[in-house]
Amino acid sequence: MSTSVQVIVLNGGSSSGKSGIARCLQAVLPEAWLAIGVDTLIDVMPPRLQLGAEGIGFADGGEITVGAEFRLLEDAWMEGVAAMVRAGARVIVDDVFLGGIESLQRWEKALGGLDVLWVGVRCNAAVAAGRELARGDRVSGMAAVQAELVHRGMDYDVEVDTTRAEAIECAEVIAERVKIA
Repeated sequence: MSTSVQVIVLNGGSSSGKSGIARCLQAVLPEAWLAIGVDTLIDVMPPRLQLGAEGIGFADGGEITVGAEFRLLEDAWMEGVAAMVRAGARVIVDDVFLGGIESLQRWEKALGGLDVLWVGVRCNAAVAAGRELARGDRVSGMAAVQAELVHRGMDYDVEVDTTRAEAIECAEVIAERVKIA
């Protein structure tokens, strides 16, 4: 079965389950999909941008700051993702819309003309904070700060909630929307 959807954008806070859903989507969708996350972008940035004012900063309590040089590279990354899709790849994007509507608009600009399924991945702040603690690789407080922040003003094609649903269940809901799109 072929679908017209070319890009699935998963937006949710830290530890909300986006990466798990992306992996499950790769397993349940009939076509091959690449999964690309903002964490990968951060990992490949120079160390000075992972800690400095011009890059991305992680403060105690979970606050995140983003500087101009990070935004420049992030814009290039978004355009690169869009170029892969235009070249024929199907892509699942795992992102955290820290800038709310502005983040959405930046993705809409990069993905202009492509068939995108916008997905909100929600998770109760306390549950996400528990996952964050169990992972041990996140700044404490990010999950609680981001749980609602990243969804403010958003209008999605589909929403899933990982508070009580497993990643595979959420992926199946999303896959069903991909099939009828």
